Amino acid sequence: MEVSSAQMILGLIVAIVLLIFLVLKTRVHVFLALTISAIIAGLIGGMEPTDVVTAVSQGFGSTLGSIGIIIGFGIMIGKVMEISGAAERLAYQVVKFVGKKKEEWAIALAGYIISIPIFVDSAFVILHPLVKALSRQTGKSVITLGVALGIGLAATHHAVPPTPGPLGVAGIFGADIGLMVLLGLVISIPVVISGVLYAQWLGKKIYQLPEADGEGYYRPTTEEVFEDFKNQASEREKELPGFTLSLMPILIPLLLIFLNTGINALVEIDVIHINETVHSYITFLGSPIIAVAIGLLFALFTLAKRFTVEETLEELEVGLNNAGIILLVTGAGGAFGAVLRESGAGTVIAEEVVTWSVPAVLIPFLIATFVRLIQGSGTVAMITAASISAPILGNLDINPVLAAQAAAFGAMIFSYFNDSLFWVVNRMMGIKKVKEQVLVWSVPTTIGWAVSGITLVILSLFI
Repeated sequence: MEVSSAQMILGLIVAIVLLIFLVLKTRVHVFLALTISAIIAGLIGGMEPTDVVTAVSQGFGSTLGSIGIIIGFGIMIGKVMEISGAAERLAYQVVKFVGKKKEEWAIALAGYIISIPIFVDSAFVILHPLVKALSRQTGKSVITLGVALGIGLAATHHAVPPTPGPLGVAGIFGADIGLMVLLGLVISIPVVISGVLYAQWLGKKIYQLPEADGEGYYRPTTEEVFEDFKNQASEREKELPGFTLSLMPILIPLLLIFLNTGINALVEIDVIHINETVHSYITFLGSPIIAVAIGLLFALFTLAKRFTVEETLEELEVGLNNAGIILLVTGAGGAFGAVLRESGAGTVIAEEVVTWSVPAVLIPFLIATFVRLIQGSGTVAMITAASISAPILGNLDINPVLAAQAAAFGAMIFSYFNDSLFWVVNRMMGIKKVKEQVLVWSVPTTIGWAVSGITLVILSLFI
C-alpha cells in the first residue's frame, strides 16, 4: 500500500503530542506512554498492524541487547562506591590535590569524576557535607561551592556512560561506547568551566555560610577565614577506603574500553600489527560489558568487603530496582525509533532536513531541549530525542557519537520545579526564595546547555 509522506509525518506529530499529554496529564508511566506513542506513530504512519508489533518488539530488544547489561553493572558499581565511602574519598583527595583557594574548581572536578558511576542526586547528597565543610573552613560561600559541585556532577551525568541516560542514547544511535565516553568527557570540560565561573559570580551575590552546628546557614556581611581544610578533613578520611581502591572501579573499565577502541583504530588504519589471538582478547576485555563487569568485581571484592554478604546484596538490589525503570524507558525509546525507521518517517524528515541551514547535530539537541522543558526528566528527554532523531540522522552524514551527545546535552537546559535535582540542590543549600532557586540551579544548567550546544556545532565541523 502506497503511503504518502504527509501521512508518515502526521503519524509522528500525533505520537509526540500524545506522548506529551500522557506524561503530563495522566497517570500513565513514561514507559507505557512511549510504547503507546510508538504504536500510534506506526499505525497512523501507514504500517500494517503486525509490522508495528514486530518493529516495537525488535526495537525494544535490540536496544537493550546492546546496553542493558552495562546499565545494570554500572548502577551496581555506583552503589558500592556510594555505601563504601569511595566517592567521598575521591572528593577529599581531589580537593587536596587541586589545592587551597581553588576549592570550587576542586569540588567541580570531584563531581566530574564521581558522577560517572553514581546517580547525580545521590552523589550530591553524599558530597554535600564536604561542601559545607569547605565553606566553613575557607569562608567561601556555600553557594559557590554547591553550584560548582552540582555542575560538575550534572555534566558527566548527562554525557558519560555507564551513567544510564547517555548509555541508553548511545544504544539507540548505535554509537561506540568508548568514543561516547571520550567525547562526553571532552565536551563536559567547557561546561564545567562555565559553571564554575558562574558559581564564583553567584557566590558574591548570595553569600552564605553554614552555621557552626551544621544544621542551617547564615549570611554574614564580611568574609571569615578558617583553618586549612586539609587538617580538618584528616579524621574523616581515616574512616574511608584508600584513594587507589576508590578510583579503580571507575578507572579499570575506562582503561580497558579505551585500550580496545585505540588498538582497533590503529589496526584498522594499518599503523600496528598484532597477533590475531592477542587482538581478540583485547577486544574481549575491552568490550563494555566485560570491562564494566571487571570493574564491578573489583569493587565487590575490595570496597564491599567490610559489609556482610546480605548487606551487600540488599544494597545492590536497591540499585537494580532503580535500573529497572531506566531499562524499560530506554527500551521503549528504542521501540519508538524502530517504528519511525520502518514507517519511513525518518527518511522523509531526513530528506527535508538536508535542505535546512541548521547543523544536523542540533536536531537531537533541540528535540531533547523541547522535551526536557515540558516534562522535566533529563533521562526521558534524552531517550525521546534519540528515538525520534536516530532514524532521521541515520540518513544523513553525521557521526552517531556526536548525535548521541547532542541528545544527551540538549536535555541539560533550565532544570526547574519538575526536576528532582533542582530540589535536591536548593533544599540542601537552604535556598527557599524562588528567584534564588532559579539563579542557583536553573541558570547554570542553561549556561551548560548553551556552551555544550556551541561546542557540539564546532566539533561537527571536524568530526
